[in-house]
Amino acid sequence: MIIGLGHVQVAIPVGGEDEARDFYGDLLGMIEVPKPPALAARGGCWFLSGTALLHLGVEEPFAPALKAHPCFLVDDLDGVEADVSGAGYPCTRADDIPGTARFHTHDPFGNRLEFEQTV
Repeated sequence: MIIGLGHVQVAIPVGGEDEARDFYGDLLGMIEVPKPPALAARGGCWFLSGTALLHLGVEEPFAPALKAHPCFLVDDLDGVEADVSGAGYPCTRADDIPGTARFHTHDPFGNRLEFEQTV
């Protein structure tokens, strides 16, 4: 029986770690956690915020996830959206799930992301 979700992995291109740190660390406020030494040699980076653990893995050739996406739960959707759009990332609101406010955007590599807040 599944009892939880350990992490979500999203692909990034070779050499994308610094740009990922700018976006996921600096902009979104996630904390970078060290990868185990045996995995660190593969590149990529890991981020944590609350219970959300995101693994960014290098993939070559790289293709962004245009439909599949992680959904991050937040407690201030408007604030996150303002920060993300203010940094130049277009955000698209969706109001099709009752009791839920959410928006979609893309990370610097074109991967789709969703941010959601219960209302």
